[in-house]
Parts: sequence; C-alpha cells; structure tokens
Amino acid sequence: MKTNPGGQLAPDEVVGRDRLIAKLWRILERQSLVLTAERRIGKTSIIKKMTAQPQFGMRVFFRDVEALRTPLEFVNCVFEDVWADLSRKQQTMKRVRIFFEQVSGGEALGVKLPQTVAPHWKTLLTKTIEDLAEQQAGLIVFCWDEMPMMLDNIKRDQSESLAMEVLDVLRSLRQMIPNLRMVFTGSIGLHHVIARLKETGYANSPINDMFVEDVAPLALIDACDLAEKLLRGEQIRVVDERVLAQAIAEAVDCFPFYIHHVVDALKWTDEPQTADLVAKIVQMSLCDDANRWDLAHFRVRINTYYSAVEQPLVLGILDELAATGTPLLLRELLERLNLQQVVSEPEAEAEAVRKLLDLLRRDHYIVQQPDSTYRFKFGLIQRYWQLRGL
Repeated sequence: MKTNPGGQLAPDEVVGRDRLIAKLWRILERQSLVLTAERRIGKTSIIKKMTAQPQFGMRVFFRDVEALRTPLEFVNCVFEDVWADLSRKQQTMKRVRIFFEQVSGGEALGVKLPQTVAPHWKTLLTKTIEDLAEQQAGLIVFCWDEMPMMLDNIKRDQSESLAMEVLDVLRSLRQMIPNLRMVFTGSIGLHHVIARLKETGYANSPINDMFVEDVAPLALIDACDLAEKLLRGEQIRVVDERVLAQAIAEAVDCFPFYIHHVVDALKWTDEPQTADLVAKIVQMSLCDDANRWDLAHFRVRINTYYSAVEQPLVLGILDELAATGTPLLLRELLERLNLQQVVSEPEAEAEAVRKLLDLLRRDHYIVQQPDSTYRFKFGLIQRYWQLRGL
C-alpha cells in the first residue's frame, strides 16, 4: 500500500473502518444519517467506500455538494445521478418527463436542466426521486458530502428562505418515501447553519428524524496497522516496524491523513527512521508555511461560523486551553479570560462562555471530561494552536 496524502483512496485502501461501516449500514436500514467528523479523519473515504461496496439490494449515490450555490444546481446533480442510473437499466423517468413538458413549452428534456425551470426545483426534485423509488425495490441512499457548505452558500447567495426550503423538502421526501435514505456529511457547520436560520424565523427541526454519528479517528490498533502497511508499501526499512508505526500513530492522534503524510515524508529522508525523526517531521509540519496539512483551516473557519461578537471570546477560550498544561474548569476559564471587552453585563459572562464551550465541543475543538474540565479534543491541534501563537 502506497502513501497518498490528500489523494483519493481506493475502497480497499480505507483501513480500520469496517466495524463503523457495518454500524452505518444498520443505522441506514431504519433511518437517514448525519455523519460528522473533523477534517482529515476520513469521513469522505468512508462514504465513498460504502458507495462502491453497497449492501445487497441497495442503490447508493455519492455527490460532493460543497461548491453548489443554488437549489437548481443541487436538483440537477440529483437528476443527473438518477438519469444515469435509470438509463443504464433502460428505465424511464415518466413523472419528470411529463412535468418538464408541461413547464418547458415542449423543450426536450436533457441531462442538464435549463434555468427556466428553476422556480419548479422542488417539484422536479420530488418527481425525480419518486421516479427512482418506483423502480427500486431496495433502499435508495443519497450521500451528500459537505451539505452544510451548500446550505450556507444558498443562504448567502440566494436567501435564508431558500435554504430553509431545501431542508424542508428533503425532510418531506424522507417522510414520504419509505425506502429513501439520506446521508449528510460535513466537518462542522450544519448546526451553525440551522441556528442562523432559526434567528431569521425558521421554526422547523429539519434533521430530527436523522441519526447523528460522530466519526472518531482510527483506533490505535488500526492506526498502527495503517502505518505498518504504508511503511511496507514504501519499502521503508526500520529496526522495529511495529514500534515506529505506533510512534507515527500516536504523534498524529491516529488521523489517517496525517499518517499518510508522515510516512510519505519518511521515504524522502536519509536520516535514521526513528521515533525522534517522526517527532521532528510532525513539528516541522505544524510550522509549515505551505500549510500542507491544512491546519490553518481550524483558525479560518472561526470567522465563517462564529459572529464578529463571538469571535474574540472563542479565540480567547482556545488560547487559554492551548496555553495551559492541564484541563480547566469553567470557573478557571472565567478567571483567565478578560471578559470586560467582550460582554457588557458581568452576570452574562458565565452563560456566554458556556454557550460557546458547547459550540466548540460540537465543532470538534474541545471536549468536556467527566470531572467537568475542558481541554482540546486533539493534542495535535493544541500544539498547532500553541506554535502559531493564536
């Protein structure tokens, strides 16, 4: 097995996820799924493996929707997938064809939907999925990667109401078609998008019928297995392969993406392949001006998902948790933070911090431990925060 840092992995190169995938299939038998994970944990690879190796009788579609900016663009992706699937089986889309003829003035139905049908996107989406469901006895699973980004794009470029309508029509379709399942994936953001929509009057709960599964990094045993496979595949000779593999896995919190990067760096060096060299590679990568590990994303996305009022306090919380050598209680955080410039009412300090701590937990920055203290969720990200002086 060769290193492929940041590239597309073949299904058989996705290591250590079989038990999780089996669990996800069981969940999908009963309901739709929201799959959340920190970036670089491998959620997209998991979904692509499921798409390539579906359960018997299931039809699984995958689309990265991050760049889509209108409901019609989204509907067109669904339409293209269904069109290709049914055409391959020499099946037709009766409902869509009839409706299209009614609204297009006789214009021929093609693979690309014309802009003139944009006002009818909800009806076209519904009829497209109905046409598919009529001819598919087993489960239909649509996997839409980075769904929060698409919804945020629609909200920003179109309107809040259109983003609300997308969420509502998708929920309606899940309720209406018994064998339909949806998988929304995203590193963070869906709860932020919904929260901002609620601030503008959105009252629905569009994903309360979906199961939320948080994808963790690899288990240590699986991370070591991945590192060993890569060391062998790159023909990197070491004194003790197992010891070096464990050093790699532990140094990067068992993130598959970073394991690929470290082994890839090892194959280009003439230095002795040791745990000390692994630590050196990780340290250099954390300080890398080229940002090959894309760690700057952890700082940049705060500007996207938190308001201008919240950002100073969010950064203050993370700065304090990064700087301390031990986890902190809420009262200890309050003592360390200079809140006079952030909140105008002293009695609101604890509640403001508590609210942001909850959001930072959902965004995979921090965790709350059984003793109620807070710390960074991943040591690697804490080290990056420290080194960058953020």
